[in-house]
Amino acid sequence: MLQDSAREGWRSLLKREWIPTLAVLLGGVLLQSMNVLMLTTVLPSIVGELGGVAMLSWPTTAFLASSIVAASCAGMLAAAIGARAAYCLGVTTFGLGALLCSLAPTMGWVVAGRLIQGFGGGLEVAVAYVVVRGTFPEAVWSRTIALMSGSWSMSVLVGPLVGGMFARFGNWRGAFDATAVTAGILAIAAFFSLPSPASARRTPAPRVPAGRVALICVAIAGTSSASIVEQPLSKVGLIAVATVALVAMLRLDRVASAPLLPSDSFSLRTPTGVGLWLALLLSVTYSPLQIYVPIFLQHLHGLDPLAAGFIVASASLGWTAASLVTAGASGPWPDRLMLAGSAMMGVGLMAIGLLMPHAATVLLVPAIVLLGIGIGQCWPFVAQRVMGGAKAGDETVAAASVPTVQQMGFALGAALAGLVANASGLAAGIADEGMIRAAFWVPASFVVPAAAAFLVSLRLRHLREQA
Repeated sequence: MLQDSAREGWRSLLKREWIPTLAVLLGGVLLQSMNVLMLTTVLPSIVGELGGVAMLSWPTTAFLASSIVAASCAGMLAAAIGARAAYCLGVTTFGLGALLCSLAPTMGWVVAGRLIQGFGGGLEVAVAYVVVRGTFPEAVWSRTIALMSGSWSMSVLVGPLVGGMFARFGNWRGAFDATAVTAGILAIAAFFSLPSPASARRTPAPRVPAGRVALICVAIAGTSSASIVEQPLSKVGLIAVATVALVAMLRLDRVASAPLLPSDSFSLRTPTGVGLWLALLLSVTYSPLQIYVPIFLQHLHGLDPLAAGFIVASASLGWTAASLVTAGASGPWPDRLMLAGSAMMGVGLMAIGLLMPHAATVLLVPAIVLLGIGIGQCWPFVAQRVMGGAKAGDETVAAASVPTVQQMGFALGAALAGLVANASGLAAGIADEGMIRAAFWVPASFVVPAAAAFLVSLRLRHLREQA
């Protein structure tokens, strides 16, 4: 099977029974990615109308925290109500959250709407990864995941275009209305395309792990709150609380009868454990791009929302292109690509930090694209290592853990970026010394997780050589 798939290349995915499932999965990724890029474009306009610059990272953090909760419970919901119903529930919830954002009178309402959207999006994405593992053979997992990443190509145009056009005409709320309409269309398509409950295998649904999910939320809330409190001791205390909560969650999960993560999660002795470390670090490294670079481009470089959105979206285009080009790599090449990818992300971030405050805008584009290429050439193989190395009995939870850990990384990265930005003196709409400092320190500080990802990639290669 492996040799046949390698010989057929991308044609191996074009089986009649797989095409409807692929179409729905790709549509879900498009919905998610379009919304991320749209928010990137309209967020400065939201802050300009509603205020709340100190909460600039909170809409993203709320979305990701809620996504983690949903992804953690996705397997249980799918077991209880079926994959089709769980997917449709996720998409519908996503649309309802978008409607709440469109009606928001304050930034707090936007955060609440994003919280609801996050639950729907997290549920949808986690079910999608489980479907990939259950529907497609391992030989085509990397190509399937790369193809899902390929939906970002369309969102690179659609997301910033939708957000930028609405923001340009002073109607950012209409962008969320468009998201809600898209979600409704996808929910209908999923209902008619995914397997019916009668044909899906059911298992008894275990209890929702409220305690462990609450610890994850405490960790993210603690890190986010540290970005807005002024007292240094309070900042240190909140970060300590976040660290203790994460460690406690992992310890409890290891001995739980229904774990959220594989039994060897974050172990440095197994491919799945190391792969999850790499997924977390890559996501943390990538996270500040979507939140802060647009506002830096608008206020330091004088770009309008549409132009800033397209420049940031070039990273997504790099991610997509790199994933599609490298997905068929075999032999030693996946390990080499993961090593090079994390190094490229570090170089890209440092270049953004050095160029953003003073250089011409055109010089920033290659650095932003390099950041996307770096994570794009890693991600299909990271997910493949996590799913392929799963222990017996951990197969489903390992598949669901990929988006869970990805969202954890994005959420923690967003919170840390907010901490760095506010410590640098960032102020909304004012291109002062504080914003110039933040424009350097926000990207430059994330070179540290990029370097850690490089070291973890070395460990993953060593484990593969020993196997």
